[in-house]
Amino acid sequence: MRKTVVINVVGLSGSLIGEHTPFLKRWSAQGQQATIQPTMPAVTCSAQATYLTGKWPEEHGIVGNGWYFKDECEIKFWRQSNKLMQAPKLWEVAKAIDSTFTVANMCWWYNMYSSADYALTPRPQYLADGRKLPDCYTQPAELRDELQTKLGTFPLFNYWGPMTSIKSSQWIAEASKITDDKYNPTLTLIYLPHLDYNLQRFGPNDARITKDLQEIDAVVEDLVTFYEGKGAQVIILSEYGISAADKPVYLNRVLRQKGYIAVRNERDTELLDAGVSKAFAVADHQVAHIYVNDASDLESVKELIEQTTGVQEVLAGDERNKYNLAHERCGDLVAIAEKGAWFTYYFWLDDAKAPDYARMVDIHKKPGFDPVEMFINPTIKFPKAVLGGKLLKKKLGFRTVMDVIPLDATLVKGSHGRVPEDKGEWPVLLTKNRKLVSQHELHATDVFDIILQHLQAEQLVLN
Repeated sequence: MRKTVVINVVGLSGSLIGEHTPFLKRWSAQGQQATIQPTMPAVTCSAQATYLTGKWPEEHGIVGNGWYFKDECEIKFWRQSNKLMQAPKLWEVAKAIDSTFTVANMCWWYNMYSSADYALTPRPQYLADGRKLPDCYTQPAELRDELQTKLGTFPLFNYWGPMTSIKSSQWIAEASKITDDKYNPTLTLIYLPHLDYNLQRFGPNDARITKDLQEIDAVVEDLVTFYEGKGAQVIILSEYGISAADKPVYLNRVLRQKGYIAVRNERDTELLDAGVSKAFAVADHQVAHIYVNDASDLESVKELIEQTTGVQEVLAGDERNKYNLAHERCGDLVAIAEKGAWFTYYFWLDDAKAPDYARMVDIHKKPGFDPVEMFINPTIKFPKAVLGGKLLKKKLGFRTVMDVIPLDATLVKGSHGRVPEDKGEWPVLLTKNRKLVSQHELHATDVFDIILQHLQAEQLVLN
């Protein structure tokens, strides 16, 4: 099989390739550029699982970045076990064809305990005293020490949260090069998250994203130059595009006001109690899974959500097959936001009763995705000093909480998850091997076959 590299530039869409991405513009002009009709929901875990299996969520089971684990009565986001993906992966198919095939998975999701030969994924250390230390997980285990010796500790706080920056994508890129020099895998999957940040903070039309485009363009150029210098063929793609969205929709507050949501009162704060709630929404960008514990409430809940401002459509039962989502993990109802809107997880009616995790970056405790984690509370006068002081206390072993996140969902100006009407906001696939991508518009399931065909291609065909 031919050495192939797939670079996942998160948030890249056709409308963003231009004067601020001179390398991508030049490189794509040498080959073929196609748009990808997004997976529904158009979110990281669902899109990547579809690309890596060639199946829709109804088959591979990754119905979002998180869902309600019914047997545990808990909402869980950002799990990491590859065993959650219920379909054969691309590399497993490739290994059945060629026993010498190897793969390096550099930060694509569900990257732990898989059959991949080499792997890297963020994995903080959670200490008994409450501290969270930046770290990563690798396969083989000793690769972690080698990478962090050469590159420094994985930049977790630059990977997600209010301090996000190009450093995390640069670190992953350099780690990929080191891994390639060491193991020379047949296929390398690389995840570059940088565009995900300010496109959500400020929206795709804000002038401030110019710098982000230039930064990621430079990282991609360095990677492509490195891998093409080794005779590898490169595919550049994205999972979704990000659209302007400045209207948060509070589905759980709507449900709570009608008596469907139950909360526990603890230390003068409220926690969502999914196991005894009649109905609740698991918000994930512009898509929400709504679980209804009592089937007799299904129609009334559906009608309530349909009448909520900012909701485009609500699907139940077989209607969910419209987006190939009818897996057992899927919500009993699936809500899609209308253009310009997105779903927040907030369930409390009084900010004074908000749970402690609401004001922190805490992707595992929150019962939904929270893009507000990328902001620092604007009421903090000297945010860098406050953050620095809290980090210093943690390093010294003192107990402290990083309660610097605001509770203002209107700060968010970009989102994804629905299928944008403007195809210029769809994800893209770029390759120099034009023969293998004859269409200008692809389904998300086509990506699996395109990568496999690149691996099996005898030579690069530019015409």
